Amino acid sequence: MGEDSYRSLARSWLDQDPDPVTREELAGLLDADDEAGLADRFGARLEFGTAGLRGRLGAGPNRMNRVTVMRAAAGVAHWAGSGSTVVIGYDARHRSADFARDSAAVLAGAGCTALLLPRPLPTPVLAFTVRDLRADAGIMVTASHNPPEDNGYKVYAGGAGEDAGSQIIPPADTEISAAIDAAGPVDRLPVSQDWRVLGEEAVERYVAAVCALPLGTDRRISTVYTPLHGVGAETLATAFSRAGFPQPRTVTEQQRPDPDFPTVRFPNPEEPGAMDLALAAGRDEGTDLVLANDPDADRLAVALPGYGLLTGDEVGGLLAEYVLGRTRGGDRMVATTIVSAGLLPKIAAAHGVRCAETLTGFKWLARAAGPVERCVFAYEEALGYCLAGDRGRPVADKDGIGAALALAALAAEAKRAGRTLLDLLDDQARRYGLHATRQVSVRVTDLSRIQEAMRRLRAEPPRAFGKLEVEAVEDFSAGLGGLPATDALRYRLGGPVRGRVVLRPSGTEPKLKAYLEVVLPVDGDVAATRSEAEAHLTGLADAVRRLFPHEEE
Repeated sequence: MGEDSYRSLARSWLDQDPDPVTREELAGLLDADDEAGLADRFGARLEFGTAGLRGRLGAGPNRMNRVTVMRAAAGVAHWAGSGSTVVIGYDARHRSADFARDSAAVLAGAGCTALLLPRPLPTPVLAFTVRDLRADAGIMVTASHNPPEDNGYKVYAGGAGEDAGSQIIPPADTEISAAIDAAGPVDRLPVSQDWRVLGEEAVERYVAAVCALPLGTDRRISTVYTPLHGVGAETLATAFSRAGFPQPRTVTEQQRPDPDFPTVRFPNPEEPGAMDLALAAGRDEGTDLVLANDPDADRLAVALPGYGLLTGDEVGGLLAEYVLGRTRGGDRMVATTIVSAGLLPKIAAAHGVRCAETLTGFKWLARAAGPVERCVFAYEEALGYCLAGDRGRPVADKDGIGAALALAALAAEAKRAGRTLLDLLDDQARRYGLHATRQVSVRVTDLSRIQEAMRRLRAEPPRAFGKLEVEAVEDFSAGLGGLPATDALRYRLGGPVRGRVVLRPSGTEPKLKAYLEVVLPVDGDVAATRSEAEAHLTGLADAVRRLFPHEEE
């Protein structure tokens, strides 16, 4: 497409854009004859999928802005249907409140009942409220742990079933996308201010629900907490108080919501350095636990002062055993994903329950239970956890607040017995074998290079990763084991050291994600076994990098 075409598209965008900020941005590009800037904004568009929309803020269809959001809201309104009830939540990122109000106006104009949460709140509050009100759909304006220049838009399914309040799955995404395409210019959309802001009772009902999770009776635990400049602090503090836990010492520099995330390079608790302030506070004050939520508080990171960050698989194993020990019933089951550790199936078998395996993402985990089953715990290694008690689950999505309560209860119980979470991890290693995991990301400048490498790996499967032999290969591209098709390969490692390597391209970046696991029996010294496992993981990581030409990691 030529420069004149991009200029024409930009002028058409200006004709409908209600936002003076993006209008000024576009006018500046046109006045400066900035062909590259116009091409970047109009040469592509953000695609709506099961994860909704996510991208940089700015003008044009390849950015998050009021036009993009209003069209998305029109698509959701068409999909949900006139007369439906839609709950809208938002975080504290740049423009989130504007996007939420625009969505409410478009939904109301389309004949929907639009209900806006009362203030910037965690994503699990939105997921809970959709379920609690039996709404027909939900929208959350958030870019989770993306950089500060980004924002996003997630859609939740409603209804009265067990999956109410979970993220959408196909074909809902294609139906909404088609409705977005048909929406037309936003200045012609019917809008209405006949929408309602919910009261604080929505938050109170969420807090009451997560405090009803199986949390035992021990409460003597000291905690440092950081919301990483996100929206989790107030809700987590309220939940800890309601459940009877001592208030966490919140990292002052990161306590208040700040869309610029000034103290971290990336507001992601998995990123190196993101939890440095919290870990330092935990060491200085001698606390038992360090907890962190990502900016929309649907994920939970756990660290121990003097030790460091636990992996998502380690926390998942601890929480699974805790929940299974405090729930009852032959209808219970648990769930994890194809990239998570192989520990959960062993824990499930020891408790006599089924463990389901899904594709990555809580949109699949939330739907893992069969018709007569009850999912009491689900997790994925990317720090996402969903818990339930015998009275059901409050949230059909990952919930960093509920998980923090359960983890604090587990640590308090261990502390009363003179033990720590590390002791509990050692117990699991002796019982089930040590399951050590690591994630590696290989970044390239062109996603096609990874796609070519994946095709090569399918044509010529490797016989080993470093010193570890490949025993079997599982290709998920055709929907292995009844799962939906996805571009992923899983290599089962055999020989004296068992484990697996899972490879899959990122869906949004020119990046390959590799999930590594080594499983070793423990015969005596757990620490020595951990050191051996780490050496094997380093070898696996090096072998993966050699398979894919890369520029940076």
